[in-house]
Amino acid sequence: MLSLLQILLLILDIAWFFIVAHVIMSWLINFQVLNLGQPIVAQIWYGINRLLEPVYSKIRSFLPNMAGIDLAPLVALVGIYALRIIIQNNMSAFY
Repeated sequence: MLSLLQILLLILDIAWFFIVAHVIMSWLINFQVLNLGQPIVAQIWYGINRLLEPVYSKIRSFLPNMAGIDLAPLVALVGIYALRIIIQNNMSAFY
């Protein structure tokens, strides 16, 4: 059972990485450091969007409209961090 919890923590770490990469990439695209006209940038951007948009849309459904500020990635990161804390605090029960 401990191995399953460690695998779950690994999956949460990977999700954390994708969300942080998505946020940084969105900033770089908005400040025109990255150009979506470049094929590799566009491929990475659309791939990450396809992975994260279903999660973000569920979060956005209960968040209030903030007039251009998207808090969905922040809520997702807090949720992942909370899950990590819960799993790590209860791992000792499975030794």
